[in-house]
Amino acid sequence: MRYEPAICPYCTSGCGMYLVVEEGRVLGVEPRKEYPLNEGKTCIKGSNAYKFLDHPDRLRRPLVKGKACSWDEALSLVAEKFRGIEPGQFGVLGSGKTSNEESYLLQKFTRAVMLSNNVEYCARFCHSATVAGLGPTIGSGVMQTSQLDLDRADCLILAGVNVSENFPGIARRIRRARERGAKVVVLDPRVTLTVKNLGDLHLQPAPGTDAALLNGMIRIILDRNLHNREFIAERTTGFDELKSSVLELNLAEVQRISGVDLPKIEHAAAIYAGAKAGCILYDEGITQHVSGSDNIKLLADLALLTGHIGRPGTGVNPMRGQISGEGSGDMGCVNVFYPGFKRVGPETARHFEQLWGVQNLPAEPGKSYMDIINSCKTIYAVGVNPMMSAPDSTGVKKALQGSEFLVVQDIFMTETAELADVVLPATAWVEREGTHTGVDRRVVKIEKIVEPPGEARPDWWIITELAKKMGHGREFGYDSARQIFEEIRRCVPQYAGISYGRLEKAASGIHWPCPSEDHPGTPTMFTEKFNTSDGKGHFVPAAYRPPAELPDADYPFVLSTGRVIFHYHTGSLTGRTDSLTGELAEAFLQINPADADTLGIHDGERVIATSRRGEVRVKARLSRDVPAGFTFMPFHFAGTPANVLTNTSYDPACKMPEFKVCAIKIEKAENGR
Repeated sequence: MRYEPAICPYCTSGCGMYLVVEEGRVLGVEPRKEYPLNEGKTCIKGSNAYKFLDHPDRLRRPLVKGKACSWDEALSLVAEKFRGIEPGQFGVLGSGKTSNEESYLLQKFTRAVMLSNNVEYCARFCHSATVAGLGPTIGSGVMQTSQLDLDRADCLILAGVNVSENFPGIARRIRRARERGAKVVVLDPRVTLTVKNLGDLHLQPAPGTDAALLNGMIRIILDRNLHNREFIAERTTGFDELKSSVLELNLAEVQRISGVDLPKIEHAAAIYAGAKAGCILYDEGITQHVSGSDNIKLLADLALLTGHIGRPGTGVNPMRGQISGEGSGDMGCVNVFYPGFKRVGPETARHFEQLWGVQNLPAEPGKSYMDIINSCKTIYAVGVNPMMSAPDSTGVKKALQGSEFLVVQDIFMTETAELADVVLPATAWVEREGTHTGVDRRVVKIEKIVEPPGEARPDWWIITELAKKMGHGREFGYDSARQIFEEIRRCVPQYAGISYGRLEKAASGIHWPCPSEDHPGTPTMFTEKFNTSDGKGHFVPAAYRPPAELPDADYPFVLSTGRVIFHYHTGSLTGRTDSLTGELAEAFLQINPADADTLGIHDGERVIATSRRGEVRVKARLSRDVPAGFTFMPFHFAGTPANVLTNTSYDPACKMPEFKVCAIKIEKAENGR
């Protein structure tokens, strides 16, 4: 028996753990107390993180039309099909769970072999609004402070992020800050576990009205002269435009639209503006709207207005949800960015042609996630399950069934894999060597600890072998993840100083940007200048816009979707972990008791939730944690798929679907079953 250090495969906090290994099998998890991020503590998902590894559902051999075959047969077929497709008709869907090396190769394959920029990953559904919001204001859509510095803050605004359930390790650090006197303001339409456990002040806006509330806070800070004049003068532009825009606001109207009492808004503004180190953390509750990018611009305006940015424990910090949710974006799995966030264009294409030794790289932006699903004839999906994660699941299924050739590469037969022509068995996170980049730009190395089941192979090996089948062996002549990472260092300037050797010695990883091997990494961003063309922070006004689909007489309730502490993303891993399904095995629809009483619904009864896209039978859970007229449903469960209901309306700036607001009606199922 031996104890092997590892990083939790679930959320992007990157908690350390020891895996207990005996005779080639992982038998348990033990505390890794010396690891500074979590000091040995794990959440319930982390404590059970190993249990899906040996599940009988693991994919063990390649499948063609459901029949097992050899790797050579499967890859030869895929290569033949891929070879004949036009670049515009080919699309790749990547993942935030794959390693940096694998994400890098996936986008390189798309561009260098398939000559297409049609490559996307799950960030389109969670933080595309971050890029569209923080890009124009501070120049980079990344977390700006280290997790280890969060307890330096004396005010934290948690905007649309349920840290207690979704990022328990970070919640623990916020609790530590609170014990030292920090005030925590929570913006959320629900009374979440975060509100109950961490919140000093709860602002409970009506769904989709965040922009009105944030503009109100900005106006109050200006009215009370609480803004940081010195910071504004030295480090920002556009202040007069912001001031003009919010001075037109009627604060009584802000209260009416948001549903939040004005004294509460004033209190929140005063706490944040008066703090020595104010920190904003946010997530999908504020990004997954048709106005998501505007919400993020306003959060950035708040930070610039008060000077709460560029110091440890401050900033406007996106909470990416998957183990390498940051890294896959860094590697260029985005239709408008090559690796290192180099925007797609002729100059960038020429730059990577020289680096990769290839010709004719695509120079025009590719299709976004939903456009790939709806219009590409051939789709290559790696570690992703859009049948569960994309809006309007019925429409997604129809589109995927209508594609000419679908290849899915995963560790389980997911709902998407069930539709595939070819299924390729991949490895889990400790069945191969590689690096991941966590929420705070922290690059960590994960070792291979156990062998994969059957003939499953690492994603990087599969992509490399496929490229060789298609005549690109010279550009894809890799024999290890280490070799791939050395190429990443040459192609991604932010990673240039990070090496496997350094990561093997680093106690808890290295923050990019790290330009050279003698550089310690950068825990805090923007200490001297922002990543904009002039180095200044840019105030960008944004007016309130209502959601795309509001309740009406036919569909009188608002539905919002989200996560719960026991499960992760589309449930393909946690849904195969008995100790977690024992806690919660199916979805629920959270309904206010007053609404349930009107509808004649009792707690635990089955109801039919119907939207304009479809219907779901689900158990009712009566709770005053949701206001009247508002409902909540987790999206982890294939048997009760919340995304059958959600709409495809999106933010025009970034094509972020509005998962957080759709209109539904609720009816009692026959006999409550």
